[in-house]
Amino acid sequence: MARPHIVIIGAGFGGLSAAHGLAGAAADVTIVDQRNYHLFQPLLYQVATAGLSPAQIAAPIRAILRRATNVQVLLGRVTGVDTQARTVVLEDRRLSYDTLVIATGARHAYFGHDEWEQVAPGLKNINDATAIRRRILTAFESAEASDEPARWRLLTFVVIGGGPTGVEMAGAIAELAQVALRHDFRNIDPREARIVLVEAGSRVLSAFPEKLSAAAQKALEGLGVEVRLGTPVTQCDAEGVTIGDDPLPAATIVWAAGVAASSAARWLGAEHDRAGRVRVGPDLTVPGHPEIFCVGDTALAEDPEGKPLPGLAPVAKQQGAYVARTIRARLAGQPEPGPFRYRDYGTLATIGRRAAVADFGWLQLSGTLAWLLWGLVHISFLIGFRNRLVVLIDWIWSYATFQSGARLITGPGSY
Repeated sequence: MARPHIVIIGAGFGGLSAAHGLAGAAADVTIVDQRNYHLFQPLLYQVATAGLSPAQIAAPIRAILRRATNVQVLLGRVTGVDTQARTVVLEDRRLSYDTLVIATGARHAYFGHDEWEQVAPGLKNINDATAIRRRILTAFESAEASDEPARWRLLTFVVIGGGPTGVEMAGAIAELAQVALRHDFRNIDPREARIVLVEAGSRVLSAFPEKLSAAAQKALEGLGVEVRLGTPVTQCDAEGVTIGDDPLPAATIVWAAGVAASSAARWLGAEHDRAGRVRVGPDLTVPGHPEIFCVGDTALAEDPEGKPLPGLAPVAKQQGAYVARTIRARLAGQPEPGPFRYRDYGTLATIGRRAAVADFGWLQLSGTLAWLLWGLVHISFLIGFRNRLVVLIDWIWSYATFQSGARLITGPGSY
C-alpha cells in the first residue's frame, strides 16, 4: 500500500519545525516553499540597516533537511487548496495529500491603503531588507551630493509602527547614523539625521509591561530617535508622511505597523479574523477538516484564557513540533497528544547598543543584561553552526570597532 503523503506549505519556523519532527516517520513528506531558503526573520532588520548580510540569517532548505530522507523539498508557489479532492494547487502542478500543514506566514497590512507600499515598504523577506538598505544608504549618498534645502528631507527617516520591528529598526538606523557612518562623509554629518518613530497607540512595545515600554522609549530617545505617540499616519507619498494633520517631508519611510495572514483562509473557505488568520481548534486543525493543520502566523490559536497567541517564532516552532507529534501518533494508531499549550519563555526586543528589554513574566529586565540575553537567544535560534559563529563574530567586531560590514548598495538602480 502507498505510504501516507503529508504536504507542508511554507518553510518558516512552523513548517520547518513540523518537517524536522516528521523526519523518519512512516510517511512521505513534501515541503513546498516559493523560496529555496529558510529565513531568520527576527534579524532581518539588521540586513536592512547594513548590520548583517543576507546569507548570515538564511540557509538553504535542502541543506537543512538533507538527512531527512523521507522529506522532499519542492520549490513552487501555492495558489490554492482543493479540500474536496485533497490537493494543493501550484502554478504548474497539483499535489495530493492525506494530511496538510499550512505554515504560510504573514504579509504586510496597510489598513486599506495598499498604495502606500510603494513608498513605505515593509520587512518580511530578503528582497524587502535589501531594498530598504538601498533606500537608507542611498539617502545618505544623495544628501552628500545635495544642496542645503534638499538635504534635510534626505536625512529624515520615518519608521511607522512602534512594535518590536519598528523599535528595532528605528534604533538600528539611529546607530547607523550616529556610529557606523559618522566619519564616512565630507559634506554632511550623518549624526544630524532625523529618525522619527510613529506609533498610533499611547506607547511603544504595547505588548510589554509599561515599565519596559518606558525603558525602551528612553533608550530610543537616548539614541536621538524622535518618538511620536498617539497620532496615526494619515498619508504616505513620495514627499514624506502626514502624521495626523502634520506633514513631515522624508525621503525614506519604513512600514512596521501591521501584518495580515497569507491567503490560506481564502483557499480553505475557513473562518478567520480581521487579519486573515484561520481560526483553529485546540489541536490546531481547521474545524471540519481534521486532516488540515494551520500553524504560526497563519493560525488564530488561543491560550487557555481565550487570548490569541502572538505571532512569534517560538509560538510557530512549538506549534510545528506539536503537529508533528500529533501526526506521528495518528500514523502509529496511538492516542493523540492533548490540546496545544504554548510555553512562554519570555519576550525580548533590542533598541540599540547595550539596550534591550526582556519580559519573562516573573522577571523584567532592561539595559545591558537584557541586551546580552537578546543576543544569546537570537544566536541560538539561527540555523547552522556556521551562521551562529559568523553572526557572533560580526557582532563582536561591530561592537569593538564601531564598524558595520554590510554597507552595500545593490539591486535596481545600482552601478
